[in-house]
Amino acid sequence: MNNSKTETLGRSEAGSASLLERLFKLRAHGTSVKSEIVGGITTFATMAYIIFVNPQIMSASGMDAEAVFVATCIGAAIGTLLMGLFANWPVGLAPGMGLNAFFAFTVVGEMGYSWQVALGAVFISGILFVAMSFYKVREWIIESIPESLRFSMTAGVGLFLGLIGLKTAGIVVDSPATLVSLGDFTQPQALLAAICFLIIAVLSERKVFGAVLIGMFSVTLIGILLGLVQYNGVISSPPSLAPTLFAMDIAGALNISMISVILAFLFVNMFDTAGTLMGVAERANLRNKETGKIEGLSKALKADSIASVAGACVGCPPVTSYVESAAGVAAGGRTGLSAIVIGLLFIAAIFFSPLAGMIPAYATAGALIYVAFVMMSSMQHVKWNDFTDAAPAAITALMMPLTFSIANGIALGFITYTVLKVATGKTKDVSISMYILTAIFVAKLVYL
Repeated sequence: MNNSKTETLGRSEAGSASLLERLFKLRAHGTSVKSEIVGGITTFATMAYIIFVNPQIMSASGMDAEAVFVATCIGAAIGTLLMGLFANWPVGLAPGMGLNAFFAFTVVGEMGYSWQVALGAVFISGILFVAMSFYKVREWIIESIPESLRFSMTAGVGLFLGLIGLKTAGIVVDSPATLVSLGDFTQPQALLAAICFLIIAVLSERKVFGAVLIGMFSVTLIGILLGLVQYNGVISSPPSLAPTLFAMDIAGALNISMISVILAFLFVNMFDTAGTLMGVAERANLRNKETGKIEGLSKALKADSIASVAGACVGCPPVTSYVESAAGVAAGGRTGLSAIVIGLLFIAAIFFSPLAGMIPAYATAGALIYVAFVMMSSMQHVKWNDFTDAAPAAITALMMPLTFSIANGIALGFITYTVLKVATGKTKDVSISMYILTAIFVAKLVYL
């Protein structure tokens, strides 16, 4: 009888292994189920901060924080599971950092649109991304926009995040005389935000597992001990998603004044996704040695673009691939099985809403400041010896935080690039799409 049970169990395990092999081609990628699970857990630990940071940022637009928490987990799970099952890539997806801040503080806060209209813009940009992913338009736009501007967009979003983090923490405050000034470090919020950043930075440099989460939880614990944070428990039934589910106002987003907003969502998402996926592909050895092409890149881009549409439906800013996936690849993840693990962990995270509600603003501020510096590193790839490349890149990056708008930074950078190149006789460096986009951005600044 025992032998019969053992044989049945053995056949079941063999069947499961066979199914995983057929779905994810583990042997062909030189990996195992154990390695994929470790890779998935590692990636989740490095990007799980988004489930605590995103609700705080998005709630600034008037959205229900608890619903956004659930939407963040669901949007991330849908995108990541799609990436694993459809593209077979070890990549985690979640609402994009920077784009959430642009959504809450610029589109809603500065421009005055409702969060429902902003969600409509996210949905439209996602539809455009999907359409472009199924045709050659995506490749045409990516290849025709200069590398210097692509890199500066990432850095500019980082500076934008950094300013928001510093402002939220009270490290940087407004000043009538100098516009901005240093805050008061005798205030516990500013001090704890700085401590959070330093903990994350030190642990990250020392390659400590889950450095961002450790930093955020550490200062949250300090806040509890100091009486700044009220302990509300850790696990509970998930909050309702109803306040944000299918709440996007698509008709309201079909306004000519929203063109630059939709383009900002689209371009930042597109270039961030392309750079992340290609970088992860190199680390995961997904490039075909004979052809030199990255295997499954087209499917990965399609999965990412579809995830943005799904995310808008539940109440998320654009869902995008996370560069933190490289940590999971370094830990052994090579296939979509890692992504499945990440997706399932995001689903499980839905039950930790009390913990998300306890994370104070100064803890998320410290994480934002750290992420900002990581994103700014892309500026090292700009051709600083060519002023017609360097100046537009610097303007793009600097004007995002200084105008508190990703869209304005992109517009001013693109216009500067085209004017400098044409005026200095370097017209061969300006593509047709750059002329078109420059014209659109000029019209936006002049007439809107």
